[in-house]
Amino acid sequence: MFKSAYTKLTLWYLAIVMTISVIFSVILYNITSTQLMGEIKRETARIHAHFPIIYSEPVLHPHHDLLIGDHVIIIRLIVFNLIVLAAAGFASYFLARITLKPIELSHQQEKLFTANVSHELRTPLTALKMESEIALLDPKKNTETLSDTISSNLEEINKIENLINNILKLSKLESSESQIDFNLADSKKIIETAIKQLDPIIKNRANKINFIPSKNKLLIYVNQESIIQLITIILDNANKYSPKNSTIDVSHYTENHQTVIEIKDHGEGMDKETLKHIFDKFYRADDSRNKTTEGYGIGLSIAKMIADINQANIVISSQIHQGTTVKIYFKQFKDKLLKTT
Repeated sequence: MFKSAYTKLTLWYLAIVMTISVIFSVILYNITSTQLMGEIKRETARIHAHFPIIYSEPVLHPHHDLLIGDHVIIIRLIVFNLIVLAAAGFASYFLARITLKPIELSHQQEKLFTANVSHELRTPLTALKMESEIALLDPKKNTETLSDTISSNLEEINKIENLINNILKLSKLESSESQIDFNLADSKKIIETAIKQLDPIIKNRANKINFIPSKNKLLIYVNQESIIQLITIILDNANKYSPKNSTIDVSHYTENHQTVIEIKDHGEGMDKETLKHIFDKFYRADDSRNKTTEGYGIGLSIAKMIADINQANIVISSQIHQGTTVKIYFKQFKDKLLKTT
C-alpha cells in the first residue's frame, strides 16, 4: 500500500517541480529572446550607421541570427530541464519517503495495537466462556462450585475493565484532550502518596518499600495527579517482577540541576533487547508473558506519555537477575521556584 503511495507522492512532487521549471523556462526564453532581438537590431543599426555601404550588400541577416540564437537558448533550456527532472526525481522520492515514514510507522503501530488489544481481550473472554460452560455442564454443580466460578469470572472481568481503562487513558493522553494544570509540588509528598496507594498490593506479596527521603525539600513543577500515577505504575511493575519478601528502594535527590526520583527493585531484571522496547504498547518480554505475572504491557507506555507531558525523562537500567533501576528526571524551574511562598 505504501509503495504505491510513495510512487504517487513522488510523481506529485515531480509534477509540481517540473511545472514550475517549465513555466520558468518559458518566461526566461521570452525575456532572453526579446533581449537578443533588441541587441541584434541595435548592433545592425550601429553597423549601418558606420558602414552605409553594407545596406546594398546581403551581409547582415538579423532574422537568421535571431533563429540561431533562439535555437541555442531552447537547447540549453531543454538540457537544464532534463537536469532538473533527474535531480527532482531523486529529491521527490526522498521527500516522499520522509513525508510518509511517520504515517507508515503510525499505521504499523495501529495495526500492532489492534492485534494486541484483540489478543489481550480474547484471553480473559475465552477463560470466562470456558469456565461458564464447564459450570453449566457439570452435573454435580452446587452453590459452592457456582460461587467459585462466579468469583473467577469476576477476576477476569476486572482484568478486562483494567485493560479498557488503560486503553482509554492512552487514548486521552495521545489526543491531548485532557486539560492539565501544572504547579509546584513536593516530590516527597508525591512519592508518599503513591506508596500509600500501592501499599496493600505490595504487602499482599509480602514485599516492602524502603523510602529514603531527601534532607532538602525538592520541589518539581508538574501535574501532581499524573506524576503520582506515573510513580504508582513504576512501583507496581517493581512489585510484580520482584520475588516475594523482597525490598523496593525508593529515593529522591538532586543530580545535575535536576530532581531525580529513583525506584530500584531486586527482581528478575531485563536484557538489552527488552529495554529497547520497554515503552512499546503491549510489549512484554517472552519469558514474562505468562499468567504468573499479571499485566498487559501497557503501563510503561502510559508512564512514558505522562513523563513527556510533564517534560520529565525516564531512564531505565537493568541486568538479568540483578534487578531494575528506574530514574525519573524533572527539570528545575528557578523562575517558578522564586514565586513559591
